[in-house]
Formats: sequence, C-alpha cells, structure tokens
Amino acid sequence: MMLASACLLLFMVPLLTLLRTRGTNVPAELSQRAEGHLGKAEEDFELVSAAQAGEVAAFEKLVRKYQKRMLNIAYRMIGDYEDACETVQETFLSAYRSIKRFRKEAAFSTWLCAICLNHAKNRLKKTRNKARHEVQPMDDLLETEESAFARETASDCLSVIEQMERKEVQEKVQECMNGLDDEYREVLVLRDIQGFSYEEISAILNVPDGTVKSRLFRARDGLKNSLKKTLGEL
Repeated sequence: MMLASACLLLFMVPLLTLLRTRGTNVPAELSQRAEGHLGKAEEDFELVSAAQAGEVAAFEKLVRKYQKRMLNIAYRMIGDYEDACETVQETFLSAYRSIKRFRKEAAFSTWLCAICLNHAKNRLKKTRNKARHEVQPMDDLLETEESAFARETASDCLSVIEQMERKEVQEKVQECMNGLDDEYREVLVLRDIQGFSYEEISAILNVPDGTVKSRLFRARDGLKNSLKKTLGEL
C-alpha cells in the first residue's frame, strides 16, 4: 500500500504542476458550465473495483476523468485558483486513501464531490482564520495584479479593453458568490454551474431534497441582489 501511495504521489505532483502553470487567473472553462455528463456509473465502478484491488493506473484514469470538474467545484467554492488546485490534489489523495471503503452504494462522482466540498470548506475556514491575523501590503496586491495581467494573452477576437471588462465582470460575479454562506454557495455551484440533479445534490450533501431546493432559492436570491449592487459599480 505504501508503494502504491508513493506511485500515486508521483502522478499527483505533475497534476498539480499542470494546474498551476495555467496561471492564477480564472481559466475559460471555469467561467462556464462544465460540459458533458459524468459518465456511466458502471464504467466508474469497474475502475473503482480495479483501484480497490491495488491498480494505481485505474485510479489515474478516474483522476483524469474528474480533475476538471473537481477544479471547477473547488474554485467556485474558494474563489482562489491556487487554493483550488491544492484542494483538488487533497481531494484525490483522500479519495485514494479511502477507496477501499467506498461501498458503491452511490455513484463514485457523488462520493468524490462530497470529498471535494469538504476539503474546500476546510480550506475556506483556514483562509478566513489566517485573514483575521494578516494584512497583505498594498505593494503585494499591486504586484499580484501586475503579474496576473502580464500572463494574460490577448485574444484574436477581443480587444484589450473588452478583455479587461469581461475579466472584471467575472471577478465581481465570483466576489458575489464568495459573499454567500457556504451552504448556499455549494448548492449554487452544484446545481447551476455543474448541473447536478436535486437527487444527486441531496446525496452529495446528505440533506433532504426540500433542503436543497430551499437553499438554492435563497442562494439565487442572494446572488441576484448582490449582483445588482455590485455590477452597478461597473
């Protein structure tokens, strides 16, 4: 088991590096609803069974299949791309370490999303606690913005001004989402961005369907009111 864990770590390091090298700005795919379906549960169960039997390659296939979706969920929950990348790594490491305890009573994707959300919320708590004791110097903020701007590549079809305006809108939308309580933000991410059904969200969060719908209503209402106030500043 120790050897298998070491092999997985060797695989996960390039994964985290790949995610990070794409920059700390929001990638295009994170600005849209994730495309496609999670795939057939039967296919996942075959890979899970192989992974439970010790085949690291089978788990690697699951990582490749779900890494983009987990990154999308983590980013929308946390609002920071670097932290989201690390959360994805933690998610898959946790999933691998506990894969033998997965009983296949629910879809693998449901189980994995629950792990990702837990890690994202734990990271949010740490970030908030750290923010209470630290104040970032203004020079650091300016340097961060300048570095991020330098990494951007001008689009062939959009002018620099249009790019900046779109980026500003995206950032403000994410800021509004960050302002929601965790329980509201997670249902908004799962339903409106990821497209999960109410039944799937209920299984992921382990709450009744009625609770999911109630939280989603409040999340949408809160986001709408926040967007009205924030986008008026543009």
